[in-house]
Amino acid sequence: MNTVRSISKYNQQHPVAITIGTFDGVHIGHRKILEKVINHAKDAGLKSAVLTFFPHPRMVLQKDTDIKLLNTIDEKIAILKNMGLDILVIHPFTKEFSRLSATEFVRDLLVNKLKSKKIIIGYDHRFGRNRNANISDLISFGKTLDFEVEEIPAQEIDDVSVSSTKIRKALESGDIETANMYLGYEYMLTGTVQKGKGLGRQLHFPTANLAITEDYKLIPKTGAYTVSSVLNETTVYGMMNIGYNPTVNGKVQSIEVHFFDFEKDLYEQKIQVNMLHRLRDEYKFESLEALKQQLALDRKNALQFISG
Repeated sequence: MNTVRSISKYNQQHPVAITIGTFDGVHIGHRKILEKVINHAKDAGLKSAVLTFFPHPRMVLQKDTDIKLLNTIDEKIAILKNMGLDILVIHPFTKEFSRLSATEFVRDLLVNKLKSKKIIIGYDHRFGRNRNANISDLISFGKTLDFEVEEIPAQEIDDVSVSSTKIRKALESGDIETANMYLGYEYMLTGTVQKGKGLGRQLHFPTANLAITEDYKLIPKTGAYTVSSVLNETTVYGMMNIGYNPTVNGKVQSIEVHFFDFEKDLYEQKIQVNMLHRLRDEYKFESLEALKQQLALDRKNALQFISG
């Protein structure tokens, strides 16, 4: 997959079948749309392409928004690459860009720059300054600028919207299984391993402390989870705690992963942790010994889940 970070840097001449959107989560609803683009491109001798934006438009146009996203931009790139997409264009979303007229957006960017020959888009898609153009306008542009438009029906677009809402609600309530079902893959947290306070090692459950720099990433509900990771090209299982370490009066949220049967140094490495199953809520225990006993029980329950 060819990833281009700005339409201005795009210089390919091969015509494309393209869709446009934020595609946060790249979940099962999105995949139906993306597969249409990929399949049509193959059938018509075009390249398959996605135009997406970063930062998310709401981050730019609604500064007070506390929007949390299902993917970091790097996670989204990796997922789209695995789908078999030919071209991903990530355009910086700015207030200046949002002021482009519909004509400028379609003629100058979609047609002249990206060489769009087929645009597959939702019935409710709006674009141009103040989002004042719709799919009827796009079809009119297509007749004069020589491209086809395929409208994605309301039912499919509604499915996409429902999926996004359900995934966020599931993650916020700790229902990882439901989130993963709608995503079509395991929800992931990606971050750099940093030194912690060493409490896990003191309890004989050493942890990798995950620092996630993207503050827009949605972190699921606090608690303990069964997880997996690929470390040194090997799948490793473990358990992760998201929370505040109330037993030792912690004040700052941390994400700590204890990997089973893995003792290599991970400091300063960037790792991806896949969330499989929720074990329990986070509790304040009466003593470190009580916490240690609970961690042993968590390990037993996590291993049972993995083997089952």
